[in-house]
Parts: sequence; structure tokens; C-alpha cells
Amino acid sequence: MEIIPIAYDSMGVRSMATFVKTKDVSILIDPGVSLAPKRYRLPPHRIEIERMNQKWEEIKEMMKKAGVAVITHYHYDHHDPNEVEIFSGKKVLLKHPKEKINKSQMGRAKFFLEQLKAVDVEIDYCDGKSYEFDNTVVEISNPVFHGADSRLGFVVEVYIDDGKNSFLFSSDVEGPNNAEQLAFMLEKSAQVVFVDGPMTYMLGYRFSQKSFQNSIENLKKLIAETDVKTLVLDHHLTRDLNWREKMQEVFKAGEEAGVKVQSAAEFAGVEEELLEARRAELYKMYKN
Repeated sequence: MEIIPIAYDSMGVRSMATFVKTKDVSILIDPGVSLAPKRYRLPPHRIEIERMNQKWEEIKEMMKKAGVAVITHYHYDHHDPNEVEIFSGKKVLLKHPKEKINKSQMGRAKFFLEQLKAVDVEIDYCDGKSYEFDNTVVEISNPVFHGADSRLGFVVEVYIDDGKNSFLFSSDVEGPNNAEQLAFMLEKSAQVVFVDGPMTYMLGYRFSQKSFQNSIENLKKLIAETDVKTLVLDHHLTRDLNWREKMQEVFKAGEEAGVKVQSAAEFAGVEEELLEARRAELYKMYKN
């Protein structure tokens, strides 16, 4: 199994776009990318915009190699309704557009489906379903909270097993900070796990100390009770320059269990660039 993180927050953009290839099938999960409209009261810097455009081109190139796309929810850093031609000829597994969904995402889902009518795609609503591609099994979780509650809607998690290796993708759990989000991870016990870590950059504002502590304990439980060997923490977490310091308990648990804990950039073998978290610095360093 080959796992390629294409675009992530540790690579300078808001995204969790991930390409997974087995001997049976190639899958692109959440082919979308965006930027924070405001951070430190500043709009995206030119360097961030250039990186977003670069990553979108990389996502489109990787989509050409995929036979299947998975959309875990309808936020724009996880799908793009404006260039649906990238899905032409693909099987597209979608989070259900009307069930376990909030009003905002329901509207976005409706628009996305309207756009998809213009291209030749095979669509299936994937919540809680399992798919077989020869010897590769793809299992989708039942919907779980996007974050700590239903305010931001629901997402689905993705598990891929090719008979030799296994991979789990959490989508936007912001933790995991509750038992329902963690349950699928514990059940599947994947060897490689990509998790959207806790939203520490908004700790005490939009992300509570209780949710943060729950996330720490749940990640330690994931390490202790599953077959995970590589745990990638990214997305909401790597919008915080001090994310490693705040996750020291998890790094320690990983070290004691022989589990490598790292960012998506580290997993990919590229330089870690937390551009959103450095936005104020970018404006000081570069005039335009």
C-alpha cells in the first residue's frame, strides 16, 4: 500500500487530501484545498495563495491516477464544487447529503451534486458502507461529529485494508475528542492512522480545555489499544506553531509504544511549513 499526503496544513494549506494506492485500486480522499480567510486579522498572504494554487494542481494531477474519490464532508478544504470535471469517469463515494448533516453542509452538498450532473460519474452515498475492489476493502464509518458536537455537522472516517497493510483516515474529528469518533479507530486497528488533531490554536475560545484533554487521552488510548505503527497528526492541530509542545503526552506515549508520531509533511518527507500559523510573520518578512 502506498499512502501519499498531497496537501495538508503542515504543508502550508488547509487540506487533508490523501492518495492511497493498493495493487487493486487507487483512491483520493478529500480532494480539496483552501486557506483561512482571516488569521491574526490578516487575509491570506501571497505566499499562501501561491501554495494553495500549487497544491490544487497537484491534487488534480493525482486525481487523474485515481479510480475512486471519497468526500468525507462538504467543507471546501475537502472538496471543490467548481472543477467537477476532475471526477469524470470516477466512482465517487459521498457523505450522505441529507442525513446526519447540518444546514450549511446540506446546502453545499446540494450544489455539489448539481454540478456533478455535468460529468460522467458513478455516485454512491457511503455512510456506514463497505466496498470491495478485488482484495482491497474500503470501509466507511457511520457519521461522527465534526469536532465536539453537531454544530459544524458530521463527517465520515475511512478505512482501507489491502490484506497486508491497513490505513485509517479520520477526517475532521478535531481530536478525536469523543468516544464515537474513537470507536471506529479502535475497531479497525489500522497500522497507519491519519488524524485531524485537536484545534489547539483556538483552545479556550472555540475548543475547550475538556475537549483537549479528551483528545489527549483518546490518542493515548489509540496508541495503547491498536496495531498502529505510524500516527500522523495534522490539519486543525498544525495551525498551531506550538503543536508539538502541547502534544508532548502523545509523543511520549508513542515513543514508549514504538509508534512514530509525526505531521503529514514529515510522513511525506518534505519540509514542514505552517504558513497559516506564520501569516503575521509572512507579512512582516515580505511587503507583498
